[in-house]
This record gives sequence, structure tokens and C-alpha cells, in this order.
Amino acid sequence: MSLEGAVGAPPVAAAGPSRSSWQRFRRGVSRWMLPVYAFLAVTYLALPVLVMIAFSFNDPTGRANLTWQGFSIDAWLNPLGRPGLGDAVFASLVIAFLSTIIATTIGVLMALALVRHSFRGRGATNLLVFLPMSTPEIVLGTSLLTLFIATVQWTFVPQGVLYPLGMPTILIAHVMFNISFVVVTVRARLLGFPRHLEEAARDLYASDWTTFWKVTFPLILPGVMAAALLAFSLSIDDYVITAFTAGQTTTFPLYIYGSQQRGIPVQVNVIGTIIFLTAVGFVVFTTVMSRRQRTDPADAATIGAKGP
Repeated sequence: MSLEGAVGAPPVAAAGPSRSSWQRFRRGVSRWMLPVYAFLAVTYLALPVLVMIAFSFNDPTGRANLTWQGFSIDAWLNPLGRPGLGDAVFASLVIAFLSTIIATTIGVLMALALVRHSFRGRGATNLLVFLPMSTPEIVLGTSLLTLFIATVQWTFVPQGVLYPLGMPTILIAHVMFNISFVVVTVRARLLGFPRHLEEAARDLYASDWTTFWKVTFPLILPGVMAAALLAFSLSIDDYVITAFTAGQTTTFPLYIYGSQQRGIPVQVNVIGTIIFLTAVGFVVFTTVMSRRQRTDPADAATIGAKGP
């Protein structure tokens, strides 16, 4: 019996290191698979942006900024040096800022109403909110163009407000499709909102207005900022809907499309880099604010109990 055990022992001992090596290999693969996949995905997404930033320092010999010729900061020293570029950038920024403010204000109020209150038509409103997001942009653009032209026959619409096409019609179109994204973003923030903090504020004799500005709004502010950044990004780079509703107005995307036949200047890459870095800065800012506002559940009960 002891001889059989001695004879059978070496195969078992030999199989042990092989099994442990395979287990170590599987653990290594499972450990590094997700980081490597995430790195490749982020690199794939960031590659066009990195090319844009790199070619903003290019010194092309001709009009087209397609091949690397040499390092230069001339475009950065004069980012609006091409004719018409400054007016196009200014128009895009004005429309983006105004549409972001209007859409964020309306979207936050709509999100609060849809999450906090029950009213007739709530289900239909939830469905209609998603329509601009699911409808193709070319359909929205042609529909808005038809609507604006049809207002010429409406006597109650002042002349020049909706037709001829221009800045007002672009602003109306951008507010229209930005509201949906704001509502969806802010609504996701409100669904996980700690309602007991509002109740604690009311128990301390705070009015509804004070409760909103002192408790509700600071807690949903990261979601509001994220919605505003999304609305601004969608507005400033929209081409399809803007092309149907712009008329004689030229925005930054329309300027790029119009200049591609004769060569896109380096200044376009500079403006794009500035917009990208500004957006990243705001995202970092909102992320830091969101982390600072995270409170331990055990400490949440003490909010409002501290004296002035």
C-alpha cells in the first residue's frame, strides 16, 4: 500500500505547478484585460482630437492643412486671422451660450416637474421629451424650415422673427433639441436624490424657495452643469439643423464646411483646440464639485443641525 502511494505521488506533484501556472495566467489576464481594453478604447476616441491639436501647430505651405510641414505658433498668435472666421465663431458662441441658458432653465424645471409631481399628461410628456433625440437631424431641420417659412402666412407672428431665417431661427432650433438632453440628464440626477434632506430643511422652518436654493439646487448642481455642458457642445458643433435654419448667417461648423473646398485653415484647428480644452476644464471642475459634495450617510443626518 505504501509502495502504491509512493508510486502515485510524483504525478500528483507534477500536476500541481502546471495547474497553478494556469491559474496565475488566468488571474493576470482577468486583471489586465479591462485596463488594456479601456486604454485602447480611450486612445481610439482621443486620436482625432490629438491630431487636431497637433495640426494646430502646423506650418502648411499651401491652403490645405493636411500634411505636416513644420512646427509653428503663428496660428495661435492670430487665431481669427482668416476672413469671416471671427464672425462665424462669434455667432456660434452667442447661439451656444443663449441656447444653453434657455434650454437648461426650461429643462431643469421640466425634470423637476416630471420627477416630483403627478399630473395629467405626464406619460405623454415623457414620451415627447425623447422625440427630438430619436428623430434624425435632417428630418428636424427640414421640418423646422417648413415651419418657419409657413409662419409668413400667420398674421399673429411679427415679421422678421421667424422669417427671414437668421440668428433667431437658429436659436429656436437649438433650444428645441437641447431641452431633451437637459431633461434626461437632470432627471437621472433627481431619481437618486435624498429627499430626507429637503424634509429636514422644512422641519427647520425653511420655506420652499429656501429649501430649493439651499438644499436641492446645490445637490443637483453637478447634474445641471453636466446638462449645460452637453447642451453647449451639441449647439456649438451642430451642422445639419443649422444648415436648414441659418439663412444668410454663418456659424463655425458652416464656415468649416464652406472652406473645405479651398482648404481648411490652421486657425480652425486652433479654435477647435480651445473649445476642447475649455470643455475639458469644465468637466474637471464639475467632477471635483461632485466629489466634494459626496457626504457620508452617517453625516447626512447632521446637515442642518449645526448652528450659524
